[in-house]
This record gives sequence, C-alpha cells and structure tokens, in this order.
Amino acid sequence: MELMAGNPAVPRTDGTRAAVRGAPAPGETVRGGPADRARGSLLGLAVGDALGAPAENMRPSEIRRRWGRIEGFVSDDPAGTDDTEYAIFSGLLLARHGSALTVTHVERAWRLWIADLDEGPFRGAGFSERGTLENLRRGLTAPISAQHRHAWSDGLAMRAAPFGVFAAGRPTEAARLVAVDGRVSHDGEGIYGGQAVAAGVAAAMTGSGVTSVIAAALSVVPMDSWTARSLRRAVTAARRPYPDRLTMERAVRSAVVVGGYPWTDLAPEAVGLAFGAFAAARGDFRTAVLTAVNMGRDADTTAAVAGALAGALHGASAIPAHWAAAIGPVRGSCLPSMRGYHVLDIAELLTPAEAEAEADERSGHRPPAPGPGGGAPPPEEDAQEDTGESTGRGLRDAAPAVRP
Repeated sequence: MELMAGNPAVPRTDGTRAAVRGAPAPGETVRGGPADRARGSLLGLAVGDALGAPAENMRPSEIRRRWGRIEGFVSDDPAGTDDTEYAIFSGLLLARHGSALTVTHVERAWRLWIADLDEGPFRGAGFSERGTLENLRRGLTAPISAQHRHAWSDGLAMRAAPFGVFAAGRPTEAARLVAVDGRVSHDGEGIYGGQAVAAGVAAAMTGSGVTSVIAAALSVVPMDSWTARSLRRAVTAARRPYPDRLTMERAVRSAVVVGGYPWTDLAPEAVGLAFGAFAAARGDFRTAVLTAVNMGRDADTTAAVAGALAGALHGASAIPAHWAAAIGPVRGSCLPSMRGYHVLDIAELLTPAEAEAEADERSGHRPPAPGPGGGAPPPEEDAQEDTGESTGRGLRDAAPAVRP
C-alpha cells in the first residue's frame, strides 16, 4: 500500500499543470450545484485564511490602529496558513479513503506525510499540531497522541470543511468522519468544534438556510458542551439589532471570548466567532468573512470557517473574483508535503460523481462512467491496503496534477 511505501502527497512533476485558478469559468460547473458549492466552500476557506492571517492574534483595537477596518487583502502577497494546508491534507486523505476512513489511516498519514519527514522547523503550526507531532515522534499512537495540553484547540475545526463537502447533505456522517480524523490530534471540545464545522458545511452544501446550517452544527455536539454554548451565545448576539457593525462585533466577541486568556485558538471560541460572523452576515460571503477578520483573535481560522460555510451555501460565484484569483497552490510553509496543491483540486476530488454527471449532462458531454467513490481509488485498492500490498498508485495519481 502506498501509504507504507512512500509519500503519496507529492504533486506530479511531469510537466502537466492544473488550470488557472480562481472563480470557475462559465459552464465549468452548474452554478449552485454540488460541484460549485464544493469549490465555494474550500476556496472560501482559503480566501478567509489569507484575509485573516495578518490579523491573527490581534485585538480589534490593534486592527483599527493599523489598518482602519480591513476590507480586503492587507498583504501585498496574500497566502494561506496552516489552516489551508491542513484542510488540503485532510481532503487528500478523505479522497483516498472516503467513508472507510479509519484512525489508523489518519495516523499513518500524519507519520509518513509529516512526522517522519526531516523538514526542519514546523513553521506556522498550531500548538495542537506540535503536541501531536511530539507524541507521534515519541512512539505514541492514537488516541494517546491527542493527549496534550492543546487538545481543545481549533486545529480540527480549521480542517473540517472537506468532510462537510464530502458528506454533503449528511451532517451526521460529516461529524463522524471528522471525529475519526481528529482522534489523532484532538479530544473533547477540540473534536466538538470540528464536528460543528463539518456538519454546518454539510448542511450548507444542499442550500439550507442560515438557520438550518446553524441547527445542523448544534445537532452533532452535546448541547451542554462549551462549544454548543459558545455557538448559541454568538449567534444570539449576532442576531440582535445594532446601530453599526462595530457594536455588533463587540457584542459577539463579548459573548464568547475568554477575556485575558493568552491563547486565541480555543475551539469553542473560534467556532462561536465564526458562526456568529456567518449569522450576522445572514450567510453573505463577503460580510461574513470580513466580520470574522475584524473581530481579531484567531482571525485566520475564524474567517476560514466563516468562508467555508458561506462559500458552501452560495457557491464559488459568491466569492469576489479578485479575492478568488489571489489564491494559488499552497506553498508548503507549514506542511512541505502539501506544496503545490490547490484547494480547488481538493474540491474536485471530493465532489460527488452525481455532481459531475449533472454538469456534463447539461453541457452535452458524457464521459465514461467513473469508478466507485468519484476521485478516490476503487474499493479493491483499499482491500489491498489492509494486506500491506502496494498498488503502485497513490494520491498523486488520483489528484489533478499541479506544480508550484
């Protein structure tokens, strides 16, 4: 099996290259269809990540002193952070295994794609990822690998959107799968945060309204959990009338932020702020993302989650074209093994076969019937994996070819 034989995440270098990235060209997907919503969710995640990265760990007052109000990219070279790279990592793993994903699959990928690589400093990684890698390198296995001081972080929530894209319309399945992924690195509230995001995206992928998306997120986590309480408080605060945006943002922050706490990556807090921004914007992409960015704290993650939700709800066309065009293949700043992949490649891999068939039928093109699981390898390859045999092909063969 290729996970045991080498690194399947390395993009091909055979001279081929993915199409120019940005908003889909007319006719490329059915607007509002599953493929369009998949692109919208994952591109929305990357856009939110890049918009929020400069404001990460800042207070709103600091943001205002430096930029006034952030209304677009404030960097001359906008790029995603570990949020986007880990979403790609999980998306590739999910495309490979689909609903058959196990904790063993996830742990193997963490070891072979990250922990076993001698790549120098793990730049830009969150505390939960660092703690997980330290445990894996010490020989610990899941779920013990998640027993570190930051198991409640938003590191799973930031990579949860691909599970909602894959399990479109099935919030419970999205929550189940993201918990499988999360058991290597998170526990308790860290898992709940990822489940809320995955379920919300799964509901948004079917065009459910904002209220239904929020209800789906709450339906998969314990109602007495910190995550559920923060989410409810943020949404309630966001829906009240306010004289201006700044007053609303202050109210949402006050509803969930743990004042004086030194770390900003608490999953209940970040998920609450993201859903609060989404609710305040009534699902509008631009408003949701910018609201999350300007509230500061873990701004790249909160904006990435808000972008994933709003992008899934409205599709890629809802994302301003100049924002979408700024998103390129990831640079591997945190995960060198992910360098060269684009979030739209992951959206393509995770799009249900029915979505592609719908687009092809409307365009008059009828390709040969795909194998089971859409872009993922057929089931017999997974059967070989369990015996330890190598099939000779991995994710780099399943994924569209891209180069940095």
